[in-house]
This record gives sequence, C-alpha cells and structure tokens, in this order.
Amino acid sequence: MSKSPYEIVNIARDKNRPNAKFYIENIFDDFIELHGDRCYKDDKAIIAGIASINSINVTVIGINKGKTTSENLKANFGMPHPEGYRKALRLMKQAEKFKRPIICFVDTPGAFCGVEAEERGQGEAIAKNLLEMSFLKVPIISIIIGEGGSGGALALAVADKVYMLKNSIYSILSPEGFSSILWKDSSRVKEACEVMKITSSELLEFNIIDGIIDEPDEGAHNNPYLLRDNIKEVILKDIEYLLSLETDEMLSLRYDKFRNIGNFHDKA
Repeated sequence: MSKSPYEIVNIARDKNRPNAKFYIENIFDDFIELHGDRCYKDDKAIIAGIASINSINVTVIGINKGKTTSENLKANFGMPHPEGYRKALRLMKQAEKFKRPIICFVDTPGAFCGVEAEERGQGEAIAKNLLEMSFLKVPIISIIIGEGGSGGALALAVADKVYMLKNSIYSILSPEGFSSILWKDSSRVKEACEVMKITSSELLEFNIIDGIIDEPDEGAHNNPYLLRDNIKEVILKDIEYLLSLETDEMLSLRYDKFRNIGNFHDKA
C-alpha cells in the first residue's frame, strides 16, 4: 500500500533512521575523519574524511544527525553552520587534487539560520559550494538518506549522480515552513506535503534525481544493513562508470544535467 507524502515525511524524520555516520562506518574501509574549515572551527554537523571502498580511495562527506539528545546538540540537529560547508568544500578541493571520487550523504532539515551563522556568511558558504561543485574534476555522488532541506542540502548535492532513499524527502524548505509562509497557517502541513512534490517517486518523475534506492516500506531502520548493501552497490556501479569518462565529458554531462532540470515544468 502506497504511503502519503505526509507519512513519508514522518518516516524520513524518524529518530531511529540510520544516519550518515552509520553508512560511513559500514560501507567504507579505513575511514579517517578530518576536521575544521581552516577559518573558524570544526562543525560537528558534517562528518568528512578519506576512506576506501573496494580498494578505491574516496572522500566521504555526510550531514549527520545524532541518535541521542547529546549527539543532536553536538551536531546541531543536522543543521550545518557555514564552517561546516567550508570544511566540506576544503575536502572536496583536496579530493580533486588527489583525484578521489566524492561521496556525499545528505540528511538535514536545512542549514542553520541563526544570527551567528548569518554573521559568518551562511549564504556565501552555500553559494560557493554550488559553484565549486559544478566544476570539480572528480566524480561526485550524492545520496539523500533522510531529509534534504533547502540550500543546506543542495550545497552537497550538485553531483554527477543524485539518489534518494525510497522514504526520504528533498525540498526547498520544510512543509511546516511552506504552509506558514504560503498560507499563514502551519496546521496545513499535510496539504503542503501533497503540493510540494517532495517524495522520491515524484522527484524521479520530474528528473530532479537520477534514481531511488529501495528500503523497507516502514523505513530504513527496519533493516539498516540491507540499505548499506543497496547503497554500496549503487556507489560502486557509478564510480566505475564515472571514472570511465574523460574529465571534460563528465563535466559536460554534469552541466547538462542541472541545466535540463527546468524541463520538469513541462510535466507539472
């Protein structure tokens, strides 16, 4: 039985859902976490470092939610500050230098919108990631594993291949924010979920994403190791394909991919 968009939103936000840390620890070998943006501090909302997968060296970056209250406070509930995005970009540029594919795991309600984040250039940090990722000369694969909210998610999703787990969501803002802004009525969340077209099946139909990674109907937390295997299979397949391309061809395909996204309006 198919689920409503509102039900999928709740599954995507389930506190028991596997987070980026789980996938990094269980998909990759020899992960070494690297810290700091070399400008302000280390943002715990983003885990990043180098690892290997089937003897292929990669850079792995994940927006991480905690499992406990303490972990969530450290990770700011998966809402990165600008230094988190700058850390991510620093490691992406390092990956380009050493010719390592980049794998991103996205799970955030959105970038942190507090005063201190704005003072340190949140908008500029996100915009710079979008620009730089467009031209990085190494393969990029991004997977939305839970929530993919606003520019905070897009800052790690300008990729050659973008996937969503079956019960994940990807949107311009939260359904609560949408209903509050558009209708001045936060109680219309269920309606917002329907209108926004934020589920994996809807976004695949609109060519926003490249594919859906299957998961149990009731959520990834019901069989996390199945998800680990499914994600690993997709990553290995795409790395092999992307590494077979000439750099100019890969960049041209990435450019065309995002230029053509606007065509989804014809299907609406």
